[in-house]
Amino acid sequence: MHAHPHHHHHGHAEGNRAFAWGIGLNLGFVALEAGWGWHVGSLALLADAGHNLSDLAGLLLAWAAALIARRRPSPRHTYGWKRAGVVAALVNALLLLAAMAWLAWEAVQRLGSPQPVPGGAVMAVAALGILINGGTALLFWRSRHHDLNHRGAFWHMAADALVSAGVVVAGALTWWQGWTWVDPAVSLVIAVVIVAGTWGLLTESLHLLFDGVPAHVDAAQVRSFLAAQPGVQAVQDLHIWAMGAREVALTAHLIMPHGGGDDAFLHATAAALRERFGIDHTTLQVQRSASPRACDTPVPVVPACAAHAHGSTG
Repeated sequence: MHAHPHHHHHGHAEGNRAFAWGIGLNLGFVALEAGWGWHVGSLALLADAGHNLSDLAGLLLAWAAALIARRRPSPRHTYGWKRAGVVAALVNALLLLAAMAWLAWEAVQRLGSPQPVPGGAVMAVAALGILINGGTALLFWRSRHHDLNHRGAFWHMAADALVSAGVVVAGALTWWQGWTWVDPAVSLVIAVVIVAGTWGLLTESLHLLFDGVPAHVDAAQVRSFLAAQPGVQAVQDLHIWAMGAREVALTAHLIMPHGGGDDAFLHATAAALRERFGIDHTTLQVQRSASPRACDTPVPVVPACAAHAHGSTG
C-alpha cells in the first residue's frame, strides 16, 4: 500500500536552482576576495576566501549528493542512494574543520608579527561578502528544516555573512586606529565561530549514518502514539531511522490480540505518522500475540496484517 505526494519534483527543482545560484555567486566572490586579499596582504580576507572556497566545495558536494540520492532503487540497493546526502554533510563538516584548523594556525603565526593592511579595501570586499553570503543563505531558507544538506548550506552561508561582517569591523578598526593585530585576531574569532557552527552538523551526520533517530522525531512520543491507537495492546520492535537527508523510515510490530489492523487502520496510522512526526516511510506489522523477542522470533502471517506507506514531504 503506497501513498505518494506529488510535490517532491517541485522541491527538487527549487533545490537545483538554489545550488546553481549559490555556487555561481560564491565562485565569483571567492575569486574576487582571494585576489584582492593577496594583493593587499590581508590575512582576514584570504582566510575568509579560503573558508568560502571550502563552502563552495561543500555546495558542489551537496548538489552532487542530492542528484545521486534521486537514483532509483535497484535489486542491490533497495533503498536507492538516499544516504549520499548524509555522507556529503559529514564530508562537508570535516572539510570546514580542516580549513578552520589551518586558519587558526595562520592567525596565531600572524599575531606574532602583524602586518598593516588597507582597511578601506578590506571593508569594501567584505561588505560585498555580506550581500553574497546572505543572499545565498536565503536560497536555502525554506528547505533547511527537512534536508540536512540544505541545512548545512544555510548555516554555512549565514555564518559566512556574519564572518564577513566581522572582517568589516576589523578593516574599520585597522583604518581608524591602525591596530594591525585586529586582522589576525578577527581570523581567530572566525575560526571559533565556524567550528562551533560546524560541530552540530558533524555530530548530526554521524548520528544519522549510524541509524540514529533524527533530531526532529521524538521516539517516545511515536511509541506512545502507536500504543494509543484503537486495538493496540503493545508496540514491539520500533525502529526509526533516516533513509537520507530528507526521508525518515519507521518499522514496528503492533500487538493487537483482539483483531483489527485492517487496510484502513494501517493507511490512517501511516498518514498520521507522516503529518505529526514527518515520518515518510512506514511499515507496520500486526501481531495477534506478543513475542518475547520479536526480532528473533518468526511472526505468524495473518491476512491484511502489514502495510507500507511512503512519500516525500519535501
